[in-house]
Amino acid sequence: MAPYSQGFSDRETKEIMSFCRRIAASAPITAACVCGGYLNETFEGEAAVHVLLVIHDYAPRLMNYVKALNNISLSVLAADEWVFERDIDKGLLGEALASELIFPYTPLANEKYLRFQEVKLKKRLILELLQRLILDFPELSYLFYIEPEYFMYEAMLDRARLYPPMMYTMASLTGKGVTREKIETVLCGYREALKKLEQDGIVSSSNDYFRMCPDFVAYARKRKARFINLFKTGQRALFNSLLGIFPQILSSLSQNKNLSVWLQRITEQNARLNLQVEDPENHIYVPTSTGLAPLANRMDIEAFARKILGARKDTKVSLRSIGGILNDVFLVTVNTKHEETKAVVKRFRDLSNLKWFPLTLWSVGTRTFTVLGRSRLEKECVTSQLLYSKGICVPKLLYTSPSRRLIFMEYVEGENLGKTVRRINNSTNEEELQESLHVFEQVGELFAQVHKLGIALGDTKPENIIVRKDGKICIMDFEQADRDGDKAWDIAEFLYYAGHYMSPFVDVSRVEKMVQAFLKGYVKAGGDVKAVRNAGNTKYAKVFSVFTFPHIMLVISNACKKAEK
Repeated sequence: MAPYSQGFSDRETKEIMSFCRRIAASAPITAACVCGGYLNETFEGEAAVHVLLVIHDYAPRLMNYVKALNNISLSVLAADEWVFERDIDKGLLGEALASELIFPYTPLANEKYLRFQEVKLKKRLILELLQRLILDFPELSYLFYIEPEYFMYEAMLDRARLYPPMMYTMASLTGKGVTREKIETVLCGYREALKKLEQDGIVSSSNDYFRMCPDFVAYARKRKARFINLFKTGQRALFNSLLGIFPQILSSLSQNKNLSVWLQRITEQNARLNLQVEDPENHIYVPTSTGLAPLANRMDIEAFARKILGARKDTKVSLRSIGGILNDVFLVTVNTKHEETKAVVKRFRDLSNLKWFPLTLWSVGTRTFTVLGRSRLEKECVTSQLLYSKGICVPKLLYTSPSRRLIFMEYVEGENLGKTVRRINNSTNEEELQESLHVFEQVGELFAQVHKLGIALGDTKPENIIVRKDGKICIMDFEQADRDGDKAWDIAEFLYYAGHYMSPFVDVSRVEKMVQAFLKGYVKAGGDVKAVRNAGNTKYAKVFSVFTFPHIMLVISNACKKAEK
């Protein structure tokens, strides 16, 4: 709780409480506080002060009072204890009362009660904000590192969006000259609430950050529709109560001759205040191999090259497209006198009418694809980080800028598996053939490792698998990956696509050897044999029949159907 910025003399405090007791009459006062924020401004030596008064068994339930006390224009919002607590617990009045504890306040009576209600409210708000993050970032939310400041600023900003004068209070907590001590007085309630949520298994703490527990994220995602409805209902209730309550307050306050001047000034300063207000997403981070990247980060490609790759202002930075005409993938190269540094940048666009449309058309009833840019970016980040953390060879995630839909990744040198397939097709050297088949066996082992983690890769074309110069096999392109996704699709796409590289005149025994090498590695490493058999079904084979020869597909399909443990 922040101390009231104006400060009161003992005499003024006694006069305020005396007025509050007259309002309560014979009913006991449960609590009272001076509310910091948009009414605490001085005009020509007169301070406008807003007090929240909670009264036990208050018959009018809700009433606003105005009184002039010396140089203070006092406004008291009196509320029944039951109404106030229901607003804390469930947002009965759209938090028109409860929101006073979101902003700085100074207790006048029963500080312990106010503190208890504040923490209870903030616990509920944190839970709602976490659920909203999961709805907005269903994949990326697994990775988030969140500072308590996020909840403080986001809760305030939500209310300020509905009632712009509150922006002034929020700006007063984020502008220049604001001490950490002042911010901590508001944050302490969120920290206490987060500790309670940690005990409930909703979040876990990691140094100064909090992370959502995977089980909570998974549970929230399953209840997605219900959360959306709850959010919309709460939002409507907030609008309705604001429209019902604030006019009463403003009507009473209209007696203050300076109010209209103050409102006009707030309106004129609104644009400037927006610039001063802290972006809450500056306090949510995505882990990368170079550190934590803020969710609000708007770093472009050149800025990345300068910051992460160490390019100075006079250093040449080149950008070259390395994807197909439907892919936004670029190679960034930084050249200095001593070395050349490379990285890959991927820009995620909404591709509903381009990249995935033909395959979506062919795969109706078999596979659905994620086409929204941000959703694909999330899948790429989450899967890459998960596989990397489990020791599976993937390109390092160097940085990410979700707002610009950019991912910056390590550049992996080597050859894609399409060339390995061609060697199996063309090789006249038995040793070379066996080496290539061994690579396929290793790929099978790698697929099994991924599948045992509960991940289906989603886009397993041979071009997305690189054999590095040191012999390690690296998987890339996870924008279609899914937790608990279709493993049979991974196997089918990989093998049928590999068959696409085979000549129509190839000895089919070569095709069979290639498939058997992959299946040997997959089964040996504990892969799902049922998924292998399913991959041989017509359901999957039909999707790839447009670019793989029928006799080659038949060999692949039969080999999958006959797979054994």
